[in-house]
Amino acid sequence: MSPALVLEVQTNRKEEEQVESHEYHEGVKQLCDRGLAKVPRKYILPASERPFISIKDGATNLKLPVIDLAQMQGPDRIHTLKSLSKACEEYGFFQLINHGIASESVLNMIQAARKFFELPFEERSKYMSKDQSAPVRYGTSFNQNKDSVFCWRDFLKLSCHPLSDVLPSWPSSPAELRQAVVNYSKETKSLYLILVKAILESLGLVETAKNIDENDSCDHLKEFEDGSQLIVANCYPSCPEPDLTLGMPPHSDYGFLTLLLPDEEVKGLQIQHEGKWVTVEPIPNSFVVNVGDHLEIFSNGRYRSVLHRVLVNPFKSRISIASLHSLPFNSMIRPSPKLINDANPGRYMDTDFASFIEYMASHEHKNKSFLESRRLTRQGHA
Repeated sequence: MSPALVLEVQTNRKEEEQVESHEYHEGVKQLCDRGLAKVPRKYILPASERPFISIKDGATNLKLPVIDLAQMQGPDRIHTLKSLSKACEEYGFFQLINHGIASESVLNMIQAARKFFELPFEERSKYMSKDQSAPVRYGTSFNQNKDSVFCWRDFLKLSCHPLSDVLPSWPSSPAELRQAVVNYSKETKSLYLILVKAILESLGLVETAKNIDENDSCDHLKEFEDGSQLIVANCYPSCPEPDLTLGMPPHSDYGFLTLLLPDEEVKGLQIQHEGKWVTVEPIPNSFVVNVGDHLEIFSNGRYRSVLHRVLVNPFKSRISIASLHSLPFNSMIRPSPKLINDANPGRYMDTDFASFIEYMASHEHKNKSFLESRRLTRQGHA
C-alpha cells in the first residue's frame, strides 16, 4: 500500500471515530432510538472488568440490612440505632422502610423523570453541559469528558439548594417535572436530616436526639440543614449485550448519604460485599441508603463508603432516582474532632468540594480513587 493510500485510510478512520465519538456523547438513549443489534466498541469493557451475569443469579442476590424509621422514632430507638451502626460499618448500605414519604410524591418523581428521557433529543440536549458544577446537566456515561470506555447510562442532574436560585434553570419540559422535583427534594431533604441526627447519635456525637451538645453537634446539624443536595435521575436503556458493559462502573458516592429510589421491577444495583459483587434485592416502598465518602471521612473511617455498580438488562429499560446529600459546597469535610485521639488518629486530609470537582474534571473515575487520594494513613483492614 502506497504512503498516500495509507494516509488516506488513516484520515478516513480518524474522521469515522470523530463521528462515532460525537454520537456517543449524545447519549445511550439516542443510540438505542436509532436501533442497535450490538454494543458499540466504545462501551465494551476489558474482559477483566465485565460483569459476570450468572443464570442462577439468585445465589448472588443480597438482602441488605433493613432499618425501620418508625421504630427509630419510637421506644425501640436505641436498638434501631445499633442496627444502623452495624449496617454502616459492615455493609455501607441499608434499606429504609416506613420512611414517611408519600407514594404520590415518589410516583410523580419517577413519572416526570421517565417523561424527560422520552423527550426528543433536541429538547434533552438543551441541558447538556461539560461544567461539573452546573445547576442542571443532562449527560451520559459517568464522566463523559474523561471516560475511555463509556457506560450504558444517561442522566439528568439537578442541583436543589437553594431551590429559589436553581429552579429557573431546571427543564421546563415535561411540564410537571419542576413541581415533582421540588416536592420530592423537600421530602428527601427532611428524611436525610432525620437520618443525620440518628447517625450522629450512633457515632456517639450526641447523647440523645433531644439532648444535643450545644458546642459541636448543633453546629454540625446547622451545616447539614444548609447542605448541598443533588437529584440525579438515571436512565439505563435495555442493552443487546449486557455482559459486555455496565450501567455505572464500580464507584463510591462522594457525599455524606445517598438516598436511592431503585427501580422495583428491574434489578441492577450491585454492591461489593465480602469481596464479591452481589445484586441488591429491592424491597417495595423503600429507599436504598448508602454511606458516602464524606461520611467515611467525617466518621474517621468507622463508617465505610462501599463500591457499587449497575448492571443493565437485555429486555427492559431501568429508571432510578438518587438524592445525594452532604455539607454546603463551601464547607471543609474533616474527621469529627470527637472521633480522634491518640489511639485513633485522623486518617484523612481536610477536603472541600472544590477539590472534588477539580479531581472529577481532570481524572477518569476509578473505584474509590478520590477518597484514596485524601487518605493520610493506610488502614490494615482497608
